[in-house]
Amino acid sequence: MTVSAPGGPEVMSWSSVADPPAPGPGEVTLDVIATAVNRADLLQRQGLYPPPPGDSRILGMECSGRVAAVGPEVSGFEVGTEVCALLGGGGYASRVNVPAGQLLPIPAGVDLIEAAGLPEVAATVYSTVFGIADLRDREVFCVHGGASGIGTFAIQAVRALLPGAVIATTAGTAAKLARVRELGADVAVSYRDSDFVEVIREATEGHGADVILDNMGAAYLPRNVSLLAVGGRLVVIGLQGGVKGELNLAALLAKRAAVHAASLRARPPAEKAEIIAGVRAEFWPAVERGAIRPVIDRVLPITEVVAAHQHVADLGHVGKVILTIVP
Repeated sequence: MTVSAPGGPEVMSWSSVADPPAPGPGEVTLDVIATAVNRADLLQRQGLYPPPPGDSRILGMECSGRVAAVGPEVSGFEVGTEVCALLGGGGYASRVNVPAGQLLPIPAGVDLIEAAGLPEVAATVYSTVFGIADLRDREVFCVHGGASGIGTFAIQAVRALLPGAVIATTAGTAAKLARVRELGADVAVSYRDSDFVEVIREATEGHGADVILDNMGAAYLPRNVSLLAVGGRLVVIGLQGGVKGELNLAALLAKRAAVHAASLRARPPAEKAEIIAGVRAEFWPAVERGAIRPVIDRVLPITEVVAAHQHVADLGHVGKVILTIVP
């Protein structure tokens, strides 16, 4: 998939490019079967989120596929093994090179195409909610954008691993609010019709949220800080609502609270490998017993990538939009 110039979905086209080089030490080459659309892909397409140095400039932060070649110093993976992978870029292509530490086996009960939508959300939730924020059982967890790929995974993961936690979320339509409740949310708030701070505070008898996972950034910053409980942790992973907001430090001091900003893509391979190992150990057993399932909005061929990006931009999706790679 090539991008002719930064711009709207129409700048993308499916065309021939050179194969990646032979895998280097610690790398494998994958024949890509499917990839998934992430909001970061939309930003990169617009010229706003370049890939880390050394990673493919082709869009796509995750994929599923089969091992086509194995580089030196790689063990545990053979040609033909079916896997899914966290990428710095290159998922919107028929082949991609990836560090072996960023590969995951396909969980039992999940098909190869569905698995393309798991690595990025699983790694994000593991590294933020269970890593940086260290959410504990019986705490109150709030995730904004509960019907998104990250939101749907986070709700299920917290419910599966921390059954005593109270889960609150925001969403924009009645259908999405109903879906996040089905996935395990205790409190679902329409961000269009209600003040999420007021609703969640009332639902938690004034306690507020111990951990907030936020994709909005500046637009929600004052309200997120207001919602935090004493000792609360706000983790910002997206900037859909802007990049600059006013932070009330006095409120943070009074609550002994913290604000973190986290990104996954720019982490070095060793850190990504550590996160992927945690995902495999902590999340994959829950996926295999059915407590966490991929939430797939739709599956489209890569040739319909323009429609896929527009659907995500319009917030019409629940869960992940998958793109299958056309040979």
